[in-house]
Amino acid sequence: MLAGKTYDANYDKELIAERTRAKELCYDFNHLRPSDVDGQQALIHRLLGRTKESFTITAPFWCDYGYNIEIGENFYSNHNLVILDAAKVSFGDNVFIGPDCGFHTAGHPIDSERRNKGLEYAYPVTVGDNVWIGAGVQVMPGVTIGSNVVIGGGSVVVKDIPDNSVAVGNPCRVIRPITDADRHKCWDK
Repeated sequence: MLAGKTYDANYDKELIAERTRAKELCYDFNHLRPSDVDGQQALIHRLLGRTKESFTITAPFWCDYGYNIEIGENFYSNHNLVILDAAKVSFGDNVFIGPDCGFHTAGHPIDSERRNKGLEYAYPVTVGDNVWIGAGVQVMPGVTIGSNVVIGGGSVVVKDIPDNSVAVGNPCRVIRPITDADRHKCWDK
């Protein structure tokens, strides 16, 4: 699985046990009171592979394994984040994720014979520093999103997005660079 080769996701007892452990921790996390920040932080530290000091993950949150997820400093995710982390998923510093987003490392063979046997593959997902991901974005296996990037809401990211870009759509594509003029734009009506 971690080598990026086809593996048995449905019948491998070790992987089933690891996913069950992660789902149990997610369940516990998702049922804590919103005011129990210390309890939330403790569960996320048990679940994820690496965190830095300052982060917020807003419930509900779901993942497959947890140990393949690394989050940077000042990480924030809104409600309904799903990370299917059969491969590594890493987020840089200052990453903000809107509600209803998914990061998916797992995929399935196109041919039904192998797919019906429970085979799948997993390719890593990487997100750089200073990234804002709008609501409802879905990031597919093997994608790298550069640093200083904005991904517009509802996008489906199937290819790499370079640094300093605004990208949107299905499939997601770069629509323009981020420029110095963006620093001076006033968003007040």
